Amino acid sequence: MKLTENVLEIRDLVKDFPGVRAVNNVSFDIKRNTVHCLVGENGAGKSTLIKILTGAYARTSGRILLNGEEYSPHSTRDAKQAGISTLFQELNVVDQLTVEENLTLGMEDTTFGFLRKTDKINKMVSVLNSIEPSIKPGQLVSTLSVAKKQIVEIAKAVAAESDIIIMDEPTAAISESEIARLFAIIRGLREKNVTVIYISHRLDEIFELGDYVTVMRDGKHIDTKPVAQIQDRSELIKMMIGKTVLEQYTPREGECTDTILQVTHLSNHKLNDLSFDVHAGEIVGFYGLVGAGKTELARAIYGVDEYEGEIVFKGKKLQPAPDKAIAAGIALVPEERRSQGLFTILTIRGNVPVMNMGRISRGGFINAAAERNVTLEYIDKLKIATSSTEKEASKLSGGNQQKVVFAKCLFADADLLMLDEPTRGIDVGAKSEIYGIIRRLSREGKSIMIFSSELPEVMNICDSIYLLYDGSLKATLRNGCDCDSEKIIHIVTGGE
Repeated sequence: MKLTENVLEIRDLVKDFPGVRAVNNVSFDIKRNTVHCLVGENGAGKSTLIKILTGAYARTSGRILLNGEEYSPHSTRDAKQAGISTLFQELNVVDQLTVEENLTLGMEDTTFGFLRKTDKINKMVSVLNSIEPSIKPGQLVSTLSVAKKQIVEIAKAVAAESDIIIMDEPTAAISESEIARLFAIIRGLREKNVTVIYISHRLDEIFELGDYVTVMRDGKHIDTKPVAQIQDRSELIKMMIGKTVLEQYTPREGECTDTILQVTHLSNHKLNDLSFDVHAGEIVGFYGLVGAGKTELARAIYGVDEYEGEIVFKGKKLQPAPDKAIAAGIALVPEERRSQGLFTILTIRGNVPVMNMGRISRGGFINAAAERNVTLEYIDKLKIATSSTEKEASKLSGGNQQKVVFAKCLFADADLLMLDEPTRGIDVGAKSEIYGIIRRLSREGKSIMIFSSELPEVMNICDSIYLLYDGSLKATLRNGCDCDSEKIIHIVTGGE
């Protein structure tokens, strides 16, 4: 087969989810034996595009050509057989097995159910040895660093004769010296006729490593350029953010002066010496990209993750446990609403009161009328679209599921609401309604902490914005005064 100049050609690609177009008419080419970088804010459509390429998602419409031929994977196995391998942030290695066993996992040769050594194993070990001789086939993967575990996955992909290796944030959890070694390996892959699609929020890596860069924004393809033709970070940042709308932020009337939450020198496995205050009635945003530490900060305050430092809430030291946080008046709307925020098999009525059952029960028995009345009150207050209080939470739309989680937290009578990615995966109309709810709660004196990876979200709704990068607090901004979207992106992508 005659090889084409482009290993991949993407034409008019569309992916629709209910109420959301995640990939919107995207077209670009990826040249053979290059490092092709893919950048964009969270929600730009990068992950969805990659899932289509790897067979995890079926496209709604459009075409993909792989080596000049139609490519329509129905599963990740189809993608691997076609020569596309993926290194996800969450590594697909089994710590309890040896390096050699991991290399052949899922591709073992057997006779009558017994494993046998074949040339396949020898080839994989040989490839691994050529990439990183210090990794021994017989050692347990649990003894390897994160970077070396990645190298095992790279060796497996190369030995399987992959034409394309997709790497999703491969440097998020490794040290500077390991990053340098990984980059040397990636450059060496070009000599083995491998194309690398490299996804990263660290823009300096794009300039150091990339041959080409594709920028996505709001599900659309903005541009594809040789990295050599991009002048600096600021040009790339402008392509990523476009024109951020600031007009929607309405400065609050009067200052929030009463401190409700004081966080001092907070540190743990992810967070580095964070200190800040939150005031009564204030909407505070914590903005950063993947790996910045937003979710870990919310979990620490809520008492899920261990930490060093001190958290004082309403003048008292907060004990590190979720039940203590709830009792003190703190509620968390988690990022994963379906798995962590809802009982999806229960009805709306079964979900709304669960964080404060004492208010609807007497002597250990639930007052059914009180339970129903409370549920109807919040259905009305939050405009939850449902025909009945008896509708299962799993059958609601994403936006209405999120409103049910809000209702739980409000019924718990929380003074501080922590919202982790409050509008992820919901449509524009539902987003607008949720922003309205947040603003109303703020006017009623509730304090809101929003942990978001969507820049327009924090700039449109938050009074103060804290910028996080790699677990550290890099800047504090007052909305309406010193908010510059280009400056913000520069900081949260590792710029000084």
